[in-house]
Amino acid sequence: MILTPVEIKDSILMALSSIRANKMRAGLTILGVMIGVASVISLASIINGLDEAMNNEIDAWGSNSFYITRYAFDVDRSKLSDEDRNRPPITVGEADAINKNCPSVDGVSPQNYYFAPGGNVVKYKNRKGNRPYLMGTWPDFIKVNSLNLQAGRFITEIDQHSSAMICVLGHDLSETLFETENPLDKVIRVNGKRFTVVGVFEEKESTLGDDNENNQVTIPLSTFEKIHPWEEELFLIARGASHEVMELAEEDIINTLRIYRNVPFNKKNNFAISTQENIKDMVNNITEYIYLAMIIITSVGLMVGGIGVMNIMLVSVTERTREICVRKAIGAKRSNILLQFLTEAVTLTGAGGVIGILFGVVVGLSVNKLIGFPLTISIFWVVVGFAVSVSVGLVSGIVPAMKAAKLDPIEALRYE
Repeated sequence: MILTPVEIKDSILMALSSIRANKMRAGLTILGVMIGVASVISLASIINGLDEAMNNEIDAWGSNSFYITRYAFDVDRSKLSDEDRNRPPITVGEADAINKNCPSVDGVSPQNYYFAPGGNVVKYKNRKGNRPYLMGTWPDFIKVNSLNLQAGRFITEIDQHSSAMICVLGHDLSETLFETENPLDKVIRVNGKRFTVVGVFEEKESTLGDDNENNQVTIPLSTFEKIHPWEEELFLIARGASHEVMELAEEDIINTLRIYRNVPFNKKNNFAISTQENIKDMVNNITEYIYLAMIIITSVGLMVGGIGVMNIMLVSVTERTREICVRKAIGAKRSNILLQFLTEAVTLTGAGGVIGILFGVVVGLSVNKLIGFPLTISIFWVVVGFAVSVSVGLVSGIVPAMKAAKLDPIEALRYE
């Protein structure tokens, strides 16, 4: 039977009246749903913040870039075949080949790192760096990675060809070593070797707290190879001349490396090439699994909240048997009783959902701000959170509502 607007209005008013009459019980029922919804909203906000922070970090690496490595970033090395395990490393030879044979590429940056046991030791007078990174690279590094200098200059081709003992310092490392002094043309010691400071990078902000480039000593790759000849494998970045030629640049790089690395025509590449979009897709795949874990965890809380709602409503039906039967005796239809109890259940869980959304937003934004992630709120999960809270009320209230609707008016005469 179709209910009239007046009947619906009366049912809502009676449901609200019942909730007001049992504030403690209603509050505890709302609390269970609120915790579940707040968990969804806060976790979704934090995951969105992490996702955006990762994407911002990847964007900061530089535009139109290709990352050439021995294996893909997301490879499971335990599942590699013997042939893949024996891939030759990426060396400076690959960088030279790309530089000479890929006209669609306008910058190549081979990068090699050294981590001394116990940390690299960088000193100036009596001041010491905080376990800085040591990296060797080519002059194109600053262009390929879209970096700027705060002072001085970067590595030049002359520095690279002559294996000059010069270096460029990260912003934080420069401040640690020199405090208020001008670092340019000062001589520092890096793991006992003397280097002249020729430049300082601008401070690079990171949403993930990664301050590698702010705490780094950058030297010519030829100098790095002279000091650490055993460190052959490196990380290679190449930049397309423009966004429009990215596909052509990738094809040029693949063809050049296959020829240089003697890959037969019927064999797959024995190297990996990735773009920023590939890496973002990989990050998004990871966050999808995190979302799945979030849904599983928070669904338990919502399930517990739903069971609480059902128990409370069943108790309410038992307590209000006389009221229900009297209403039916004076003309209330089964649909009126059913709607009354369903409305009461939905109102309880809906209120819990609204409070949970507000609480979850506050918690999510607070955690993101504390960690340093971008402040993000997912409207999608806000809508889902409210819809789920209302659905929990409908599902949990249907059994008590049907029980109330089926009561025989004669029961009112026997009810104590």
